Amino acid sequence: MTTVTDSRPGVVTVGAAPLRPEDVVAVARHDARVEIASDALARVAAARTLVEGLADDPDPHYGISTGFGALATTFIVPDRRLQLQESLIRSHAAGTGPEVEREVVRALQLLRLQTLATGHTGVRPVVVETYAAMLNAGITPIVREYGSLGCSGDLAPLSHVALAAMGEGRVRDAAGVEVDAADALGAASVVPLVLREKEGLALINGTDGMLGMLLLALHDLSVLLDTADVAAAMSVESQLGTDAVFAADLQALRPQLGQAVSAANLRAVLAGSPIVASHRDPAVCTRVQDAYSLRCSPQVHGAARDTADHARLIASRELAAAVDNPVITDDGRVESNGNFHGAPVAYVLDFLAIAVADVASISERRTDRALDPARSHGLPPFLAHEVGVDSGLMIAQYAAAGIVSELKRLAVPASVDSIPSSAMQEDHVSMGWAAARKLRRGIDGLARVLAIEVLTGARALDLRAPLQPGAATGAVRDLVRTVVDGPGRDRFLSPDMEAVTALVASGAVARAAYDNTTKE
Repeated sequence: MTTVTDSRPGVVTVGAAPLRPEDVVAVARHDARVEIASDALARVAAARTLVEGLADDPDPHYGISTGFGALATTFIVPDRRLQLQESLIRSHAAGTGPEVEREVVRALQLLRLQTLATGHTGVRPVVVETYAAMLNAGITPIVREYGSLGCSGDLAPLSHVALAAMGEGRVRDAAGVEVDAADALGAASVVPLVLREKEGLALINGTDGMLGMLLLALHDLSVLLDTADVAAAMSVESQLGTDAVFAADLQALRPQLGQAVSAANLRAVLAGSPIVASHRDPAVCTRVQDAYSLRCSPQVHGAARDTADHARLIASRELAAAVDNPVITDDGRVESNGNFHGAPVAYVLDFLAIAVADVASISERRTDRALDPARSHGLPPFLAHEVGVDSGLMIAQYAAAGIVSELKRLAVPASVDSIPSSAMQEDHVSMGWAAARKLRRGIDGLARVLAIEVLTGARALDLRAPLQPGAATGAVRDLVRTVVDGPGRDRFLSPDMEAVTALVASGAVARAAYDNTTKE
């Protein structure tokens, strides 16, 4: 299948081709409109005809005329099957804890819609149309944080969505107000679903929640890794480090792809820096080499880039999947399978949590060096205005250290754990949802640690006056100064940290730097 890109702004077509990562972000975060390809509805209708034929068969067919999970061998007579579907959704909508973020719920609903539109699940076209209508109306089912073991897929989160489509449970409307699902559907002229054979299973057997969170995390991480290179450059420059170690020929001796990208970024951001030039003469600077946190930034950041690239590969394959159990094959068979197991996605979510923790760790070390007069090469202790009276950025580093400590705990993999369920029928689970939840927290923590390094680097560059930073780092310093005052007496520091975190998370810091560089 080739990817079809809708030329209209804010429209994502489902069913013509696998969704792209940017499509998921557009719908989840920016409320892009969803439309269903006409040939997708034809495929859905054809598969439904097959399911209805099997529903009339006196022989049992799993998910169509039987119970589920450990009750898979229990035959259900036709007049009880509507109740079976309703009972499945109601009983599986068993999440607990805080509400899951709106963007996550929209992502998982969109990804389930994509699978429904493949024609491999056996649902009626009206089910596909209802899910699209809910997304377009901004109706967001309330999903709770705990309940998914990542196998059979994200059962509980997806059940909360299905429950809302039935007109039951609670949702948030387009304005974010919590209302009854029936009221929200009514206001949007969406008729609640009455589920029929097979449809309950089709709505809840999938890796959609963990995949959605993976795609959102990868989108954010691409910005943060570019920002990490910028932050490292500010630290190298302001701490009078050398850019010689980032030379292309040195990096080529170890042909790691991500490392080469990060080193090229560091060279570009530091190019033309008067501060770097001021100590390039060996007679001026007698240091043989910089500390690892400065010198090895491309190696660490690059390893994270390569890990993210591997995760994107796995995500792209999952985006092309039609995950359900049982599934309708192209030749019309209805087959049980294990494709709902979240291991492929869970593993890379855990890999990314490790990379996130390490990038934050090296960033915090660079920040700490800037605040230590024994290692900062001439900067005042803690970059304070009046040493002894002012504390400068001392406690900002504490905050970074505290976050890094938590990120190390979050780097412990969830996917190596498994708790049997469903009377030992589901005796090995992926814990992919849990891996995704902790990665989201890790991404937030990394943004904050990098913001503290950028805040520190900006102040350190100011304190190097009359020497001036390079064009790229100077642009970042100037951007920071639009929300945070320059060096001076101590002030309420938390708002400064929050303001710079917002600049980092939005991509503004990275844009300011790279818009002022010349590509090699």
